[in-house]
Amino acid sequence: MAGTTAEYIQHHLTNLTFGQLPDGSWGFAGSAEEAASMGFWSINVDSMGWAIGLGLVFAFLFRKAAKNATAGVPGGLQNGVEMLVEFIEETTNSIFQHKNDLIAPLALTIFVWVFLMNLMDLVPVDWIPKFAELIGIPYMKIVPTTDPNITMAMALTVFVLIIYYSIKCKGGIGFLKELCFHPFPPIMAPINFILEGVTLIAKPLSLGLRLFGNLYAGEMIFILIALMFGAGAVYFLFGGVLQWVWAVFHVLIITLQAFIFAVLTIVYLAQAHDVEEH
Repeated sequence: MAGTTAEYIQHHLTNLTFGQLPDGSWGFAGSAEEAASMGFWSINVDSMGWAIGLGLVFAFLFRKAAKNATAGVPGGLQNGVEMLVEFIEETTNSIFQHKNDLIAPLALTIFVWVFLMNLMDLVPVDWIPKFAELIGIPYMKIVPTTDPNITMAMALTVFVLIIYYSIKCKGGIGFLKELCFHPFPPIMAPINFILEGVTLIAKPLSLGLRLFGNLYAGEMIFILIALMFGAGAVYFLFGGVLQWVWAVFHVLIITLQAFIFAVLTIVYLAQAHDVEEH
């Protein structure tokens, strides 16, 4: 693994990227600079792999809980799943006042999936990257939500749903009227369109960048704390205390960020269904 502090940090912040190499062939990037030069058609294999894998873990656990559900005293897994489902259902019902059977399952999926991806930030920063190097994999980032490609992909998916339901519930003309004739009088339609357009575009940006920024900062702090372990006994002990304190606090952060993403999704989709003003 990289020797200097700068190389250590850069190594831990570099994705395992697959794309077109400078010589025209396709393969894995050997450095952060090479990964950046691959352009749009590259893919961060580690982020995608961990995101899909954690999604499968989520599906497996919830399917197992549903399959083994009993009317008697529930087991630990069933009890946990039922609590999550009830919590998301109550949250959705308190915000979303329209009829759409997709919203609550979508919010549940987002909350649990984002939480599991965030949870990987609590794995010690050196464990999996070091193991990956032992088997010949140069880079391995295990927290998908520290990759803006992942967070923005999720946010843009929600954005597509916002546009779809806005047009479906309000009609194409109604949606355009909302963009052009609100909040100022119709004579100021160009200004309204700019303001409402910015507001609309800000929705996926707020979803994706908020999640990315918080988790990226959290990962960076863990990396900086890990540097203390090689600076002598006193710093090792101090770093251990800081690691524990930050990990405890970070449990709140990863849960809160998953909840915020889910709640904002519900709010934005509720606004897309709202037709009272038309």
